[in-house]
Amino acid sequence: MHQERRQSRILLTGWFGFPDGEATAGDVLALRRIEEVLRRAGLDYDIAWSPGFRPGALHLDDVAPERYGLLVFVCGPLHGPRIEELHRRFAHCVRIAVGTSVIDPGSAAVTGFDHVIARDAPAVAPALDLAAHAPAPAARPVVGVVLTHGQHEYGRARRHDVVAKEVTGWLHGKDCARLELETRLDIHDWRLCATPAQLQSVLVRLDLVVTDRLHGLVLALRAGTPALAVDPVEGGAKVTAQARACDWPALVHAERLDAAELDRWWQWCLTSGRAAARRIRDEFAEGAGRDGAEELVAALRRGRAG
Repeated sequence: MHQERRQSRILLTGWFGFPDGEATAGDVLALRRIEEVLRRAGLDYDIAWSPGFRPGALHLDDVAPERYGLLVFVCGPLHGPRIEELHRRFAHCVRIAVGTSVIDPGSAAVTGFDHVIARDAPAVAPALDLAAHAPAPAARPVVGVVLTHGQHEYGRARRHDVVAKEVTGWLHGKDCARLELETRLDIHDWRLCATPAQLQSVLVRLDLVVTDRLHGLVLALRAGTPALAVDPVEGGAKVTAQARACDWPALVHAERLDAAELDRWWQWCLTSGRAAARRIRDEFAEGAGRDGAEELVAALRRGRAG
């Protein structure tokens, strides 16, 4: 009976299992699709991951091959010495590749499998990638991150590097989609926005902006997107002043920066903060609040009259 269980045990792996491989979103979704159908069929399996991607999981290099009777390689191209080594190491197993690309049908990486269920191969009609039918994951917040390491005019009061390190380290632990943004415009660098309208089109689609920049705060609120603002200057400077001018509460000071405080405002921004940001957006559009532009006109008129 023990021998039968061993022969029927399935090991799932792919490029996401090699120590020097990589895990793409498509790879992981393809794996989730295979997990779904195996569970539905009542088949037991283990997954072998790369230690760089899943440090605490079962790792391919640590697997005892004799525990398994079947090896399933999920997604990606079938080529190269790593897959050929997999055939040698698991020679006793029935080896199946699924959702893979076949470039050279005669290569040892391909012919080593007992069965190949390709998504694309020469002279074969293509099949849908496994990721297309993967279970739909729950939506995660999309967070724009606007930070600066500059502003040296604040001298000894600067805490910019510390703030950036603390904020990005904290964000790394958040289950969200992070999008690094820059308020600087550039007509030559394709990675940067060339106009304010382009940046605004990004900001309006976000769930939240995390920023230590004055314009990161203002432009987020102008788009109706809540901003978790951190003032990177000890004692508070222009970010604090602007949050006050906007009547925006989600502000953390550099000297009081910690995960608990960030978590508190994170939760507020993703709940009550959305309505608050939209209210401020509407107030901006109506011209509410003093911004100095009209005072400039008055000063210019006085200057001309003088």
